[in-house]
Amino acid sequence: MKVSIIGTGYVGLVTGACLADKGHQIICVDVDEEKINKINHTALPFYEPGLGELLNKNIGVRLTATTDLHQSVVETDITFITVGTPFNGKEIDLTYLKDAATQIGQALKGKNTYHLVVLKSTVVPGTTDEVVRPILETASGRKAGVDFGVGMNPEFLTEGEAVQDFMFPDRIIFGGIDDQSRHVLEELYIPFAGAERIRTNNKTAEMIKYTSNALLATMISFSNELGNLCAALRGVDVVDVMRGLHSSKYLSPVLTNGDRITPPIAAFLWAGCGFGGSCLPKDVKALIAHGEKARMPMRLLDAVIRVNEDQPQQVFSLLKRHFPSFKGIRIAVLGLAFRPDTDDMRESPAIPIITGLLAHEAEIQAYDPVAKQEAAKVFGDSKITLCDSMAEVIRDVQAIVLVTRWEEFRSLPKLLEDLDPQPVVIDGRRMLDKSSIAKYEGIGL
Repeated sequence: MKVSIIGTGYVGLVTGACLADKGHQIICVDVDEEKINKINHTALPFYEPGLGELLNKNIGVRLTATTDLHQSVVETDITFITVGTPFNGKEIDLTYLKDAATQIGQALKGKNTYHLVVLKSTVVPGTTDEVVRPILETASGRKAGVDFGVGMNPEFLTEGEAVQDFMFPDRIIFGGIDDQSRHVLEELYIPFAGAERIRTNNKTAEMIKYTSNALLATMISFSNELGNLCAALRGVDVVDVMRGLHSSKYLSPVLTNGDRITPPIAAFLWAGCGFGGSCLPKDVKALIAHGEKARMPMRLLDAVIRVNEDQPQQVFSLLKRHFPSFKGIRIAVLGLAFRPDTDDMRESPAIPIITGLLAHEAEIQAYDPVAKQEAAKVFGDSKITLCDSMAEVIRDVQAIVLVTRWEEFRSLPKLLEDLDPQPVVIDGRRMLDKSSIAKYEGIGL
C-alpha cells in the first residue's frame, strides 16, 4: 500500500521505516528540511538501535522523505499523523495536529479516490472524532465515512526498543469511525502476523493508549514509594522486598514443566530515581487534566506524578549522609538519557539531579554512552563537564551518582578497585551489587 506519514519523530520515522521494510511504499513528511535531508541520506536524526539498518535498506527503494505534505497525501492511500502533542501544563497542545489535519484536508479536496487518515499521535479520548474529523471535513469540503475514512492506531513503542516493538507487536489497535476505515487499516497490517487485533471506535483506541502508559507509571511510583518506606524503616532493602514480590505466580508464572517466566511488565516494579521520557510524564498529566474537565478527579494518578517529581530528592538525601554541603564536591553522574538505549533526555531524572547539585555549587562531570550531544543542548553553558568514557568521568571524584540503567555501568565496581580514596556511589537504579562497592548507598536501602 502507499502510505504518507506526517511527522518524522520517534514514532513517525520508526513507523515509516518498519512499514517500508514490510513492503509498503512510504513517504515521510516533515517541515524540517534539515531532518528530511538527513533521512534521505540515511543519517539518523536521533539514536535508535536498528533504525539505521532499516533506513539503509529502504531509502530510495520503498521509503522517501519530503517537505511536500500536499503531494504526499495526493499520491498515497493512507496518511498517518504522528506529530507531537506536548502537554502545556493544562492540556495537550494540538497546534501541530490541527495544522497537519488542515493541510491533509486541503489535499483531499482534489482527490477522487477513497483515502484513510489515521491518527497515531497520543491524544486524549475524543480528539480524533471531535477535533481531527471536523477539520478534515471543513478543509476538504468532503464527508468522513463517505469520501474518506478516519482511524486511530495508537503506538506502543519503547524508545531504545522501538524497531523491535513495531516489527513484533503484542497488539494492534484498529480504531475507526466505521468498518471501512478499520478494514483498510487492517489490510495495511496483514504482514504483521501473530499480534492480537483489537477493533474498536476511535475514542476507545485513544483511551487504551493512555491507560497503558498510566499503568506503567503507576507501577514505577508504587515501587518508589515502597522503596522510600523501606529506607525509612531501616534494616529493609527494597531489592529483597521486590524479589519476594516478583516471585509471586502473578508476576513470574511457573510453566507446567517447572520453568519460571518473567513477563516484561515486571521490569516496572523496581525502585529507582524516577521515570522520564516523552510519554509517561506527559500522558499521565494529560489524563489527569482530562479527568478534571470531565469532573472526575484522578487522585491515584495525581499521586503517581507527585511521587515521581519528588523521587530525585532521594539522591540528595543519600549524598547528604556523606557531604553536609555540596559546595566544591566533585560528583560524577552516570547516565543522562531517561532510559538506556536512547539519547532522549526529555524529563530525564538526570536533569533535576544535576540542576540541583549545580545550584548547591557542586562540581559536576557526567557521562552517557550516546546522549552527550543532547546533554550539551540541555545544559548549555552550565558548569558541567561532559566526558567520553566511564574511566574519565569517575577520575578524581568524591561521589558517583548512577542515574540511567545502561548495561555498561555494571562494570563500575571493577573500575573502582584501583581508586584511593574510594568515592561514595549512589545507585539510583539499584542495578549494582551493594557488596561489590566499598561506599555504597542505594534508593530503598
